[in-house]
Amino acid sequence: MQQIYKIALLLLIGFSTQAQEVLTLEDALKLALENNYDIKIATNNSKIDATNNSLARAGMLPSVNANLTNSNSILDTKQTQADGSVRELDGAKNMNLSYGVGLDWTIFDGLSMFARKEQLNVLEQQGKAEMQTAILNKISAVYMTYFDLVQQQQVLASIDTAIVISNQRLETAQNRFSIGKASKLEVLNAQVDLNSDLSVLLKQKEAYRITKIRMNELLIRELQTDFSVNEAITFDQNLDFATLTETAQKQNPLLQSQILTKKMADLNLKQVKGNRYPTVRLTSGYNFTRSESSLGFVTESSGKGFVYGVTASVPIFNGFLQNKNEKIAKYQVENAGLVLEQQKLTLETQLASLYASYQTNLELVKVEEKNIEIAKQNLDITLAKFKIGTITTVEFRTAQQNYVEASVRYSNAQYVTKISEINLKELAGTLSF
Repeated sequence: MQQIYKIALLLLIGFSTQAQEVLTLEDALKLALENNYDIKIATNNSKIDATNNSLARAGMLPSVNANLTNSNSILDTKQTQADGSVRELDGAKNMNLSYGVGLDWTIFDGLSMFARKEQLNVLEQQGKAEMQTAILNKISAVYMTYFDLVQQQQVLASIDTAIVISNQRLETAQNRFSIGKASKLEVLNAQVDLNSDLSVLLKQKEAYRITKIRMNELLIRELQTDFSVNEAITFDQNLDFATLTETAQKQNPLLQSQILTKKMADLNLKQVKGNRYPTVRLTSGYNFTRSESSLGFVTESSGKGFVYGVTASVPIFNGFLQNKNEKIAKYQVENAGLVLEQQKLTLETQLASLYASYQTNLELVKVEEKNIEIAKQNLDITLAKFKIGTITTVEFRTAQQNYVEASVRYSNAQYVTKISEINLKELAGTLSF
């Protein structure tokens, strides 16, 4: 039986210690930036907004078109002349042909075209902000998943240690039983506890594998790619709430996007007001014309030359729609301002809450670090006493579980602290990638 447990232990530990790719955080971030679908889509959308930002889209450039018109008819025609004579012709053919190049240019529309151009500038900036948001969201997910794996590896190491100790306890119990210093019950209890530790290890390895699959999904690579992560977790001890708040006001992507939305509403109001002013259009071109008629005073004519003109229209009355449209645009400006203030308040609240949690978690890490040292000393002393038979198996198991629990709490405290740090930097727009 003892050999069976040794083999099982070697297989389980060997599963995690075999040669694997070590995925660094820098490599994970690089792969996510290169491969992640959401980042690629957001990047393309930003390029679309940049491409649309042009004078032509704003209506500031003329349009030039080549035109061709050819109309023909075959008619049975009867004409009564002024002197009373009648002229008739069956199947009279008529043809009109015109072709040329024309230019149409709106040179003034109440300055609406300039407002549209500013809107296109804002849309391009919004596209960049949305791309930044998408990048930060995915990079944040990579950070969190990576350190989740780090935490789980630390938990696995703690469980592995517990299994080694449980195996030592089983060997000690079997040795004591063989020389008549322990009962069979002590051996059975040791085997039950070892089985329990092995069960916990299997469940933790399952969670670890699932998290690695999630990381591979974020990196857009083969889901079954095996790897390990670096286990060191360090913290930024210099995070300052005032600095974070000031930086977030300038760099938080969601807040910047809302600022641009408010600007869009202002420009929309400006564009609506522009409808009160006249619209002036310039037209010109060079045309060729030709016509033929089988019956009439002129049987054939042709012409060519430059044509030009100016048209202007002034809105006078449209059922009071202009006033209503301006009121709606003003309400939209007001709403955009309210949403902006709400976003600022939400951002400040999130920063304050996360910073408070971060400070508490930093202290908790220090406490748990001391606890694990104490639990380790207690376990060493208990193990020594157990080997000479001066304490019970229950006391030994309690010391062992206390050590494992302290190790897990320490790993969890580190993980939660790192997540708080990542969230703070994400809100401030300073998350490094």
